[in-house]
Amino acid sequence: MARNQAQSNAVKTTVEIPERELRDAVRFTKAKTRREAVRVALADFNRRNRVAELVKHSGTSDTFATNEEIEGLAL
Repeated sequence: MARNQAQSNAVKTTVEIPERELRDAVRFTKAKTRREAVRVALADFNRRNRVAELVKHSGTSDTFATNEEIEGLAL
């Protein structure tokens, strides 16, 4: 069922992808089809960029506990 929902939100498009890049994407994603490889590669790209956006905000708080404070809680 999840696959049908994903397909209903899919957009068909035509793009030119260099053969070597597509071949590598299939190999690296271990996809069975080129279509699957493109979907996996796009999902991974988007996930990595979402994480990068979150990382930009990490370490910006001055209210983090120090190692000593954390270790003191464990006792």
